[in-house]
Amino acid sequence: MKVMLAVIAAFACIVQVGAAQPASPNKEPEQWALAHIDVETTGLDPYFHEMIDIGVIYTDLKGEELGRLYIRIMPAHPDRIEPGARAINGFDVDYWEAHGAVSEPEAVARLLDFHRQTAGERTVMLTAYNAWFDHAFLGALLSRHEASWRDIFYYQVLDIPSMAWGRGIRGVNGREVASALGLPPETNVPLEHTGLSGAVFNLAVYRALMADQHEGRG
Repeated sequence: MKVMLAVIAAFACIVQVGAAQPASPNKEPEQWALAHIDVETTGLDPYFHEMIDIGVIYTDLKGEELGRLYIRIMPAHPDRIEPGARAINGFDVDYWEAHGAVSEPEAVARLLDFHRQTAGERTVMLTAYNAWFDHAFLGALLSRHEASWRDIFYYQVLDIPSMAWGRGIRGVNGREVASALGLPPETNVPLEHTGLSGAVFNLAVYRALMADQHEGRG
């Protein structure tokens, strides 16, 4: 019984701490922002592979841009690059060095500084096409450098394919969804296929879905 009471008391404390939630984005949209994010990596495992770049575009809920950031990152273990990943993003150590790649600590510092300057007092929700993938790699990167994605983002994420699904667009890959919305697909040229090109594409899809929300697709 004592153990049960202790658990209930602990849960009550957690609920009380979590009670100070931000205002609803439906009621106070100006207090919110979206972080449209895309990352490129050396593979699919966030605990083994590494991010090699990140593109971020912050917007208000209407999709109006507040600021953008692109960082090319030199991985600590470039030898772990998977052939499939290289075919998508064209990773090459010499090219990365010649095009301004920075270390992981510098990348984290730049990202946190960008967030502070751009978000202000807004609550920011991570928004992505492959939300679980970007969330996992960003979380792993931040945790390696004594930071947390929860320090900067709301605990829920916005998943763009689910938004499209809710509009009656049953495609799952970017090209299908782009075609359904009359948008050009993201480039598949490896060295042009970056985190920023992905973030730009994600934002275009988000804006199209928002514009389309009253047309009753299905």
